[in-house]
Amino acid sequence: MIVDCHTHISCPSVSEQGIPERLAAVQNVDKCVVLASPDESSDRSNGRLAEFVATYAKKMVGFGFVDPVTNGFSSRYISTLTEKHGLKGAVLYCSACGFHPAHTRAMRLYELAQEAKLPVFFHNGGDMGPEACLQYAQPYLLDEIACKFRDLKIIIGSMGHPFLEQTLAMAAKHPNVYADLTIKPDRPWQLYTTVVSAFEYGVMDKLLFGSGFPFGDAAECIEALLGFNKRLGDTNLPAVPRDQLRKIIERDSLKLLGIEE
Repeated sequence: MIVDCHTHISCPSVSEQGIPERLAAVQNVDKCVVLASPDESSDRSNGRLAEFVATYAKKMVGFGFVDPVTNGFSSRYISTLTEKHGLKGAVLYCSACGFHPAHTRAMRLYELAQEAKLPVFFHNGGDMGPEACLQYAQPYLLDEIACKFRDLKIIIGSMGHPFLEQTLAMAAKHPNVYADLTIKPDRPWQLYTTVVSAFEYGVMDKLLFGSGFPFGDAAECIEALLGFNKRLGDTNLPAVPRDQLRKIIERDSLKLLGIEE
């Protein structure tokens, strides 16, 4: 089972011309998680995502965009995501939307998400624009959330870069916290330091495979990870056992997150 736990529908927007490329990109995986975009209202973004993933339900699982501070929400809002739209998780862009992950309204969202067994993906790391609030991207800010809502499945997107050490500490501390290893083949040193650090922390079982599509291709990411040790050549740099790398790729992330097919 290969699950790409980090893909996007609209960066750039998927048009009719872009759909064949989108479908070709998922041929190398069994399932992929598609994250709604924060570039438009949550209702519009989630509605468009729901329509898209429903068309390709055998391959795709949708995570709806939620801004708990700006948008009013309730248990009805959660049921709209799950029952009306058929989405299986929520994605928050705290740094891009400018709110603290443990904001009072956000804490209410986590309570409802935990009750609904809805995993929450924090898309706060990776490449951010100048308008994003770097302070709210720090993974340690999720510590309070993970402590209070122990049954809530939390995914830290893009390994929380540039705060890798915080992400590893969170994954090691909390059984309900996972980290999305969005691989960038053109950044081999970043990939190396990330995976070796995770291996040394003993949290390889908490890493979820991701490509970041359309900014990454699953096949290229798989090749980059499996060829990880070949780059070391005759150096004395520490390696990671190949079976540990394969487990990241073949991990059934949906089952791990409690997402039913």
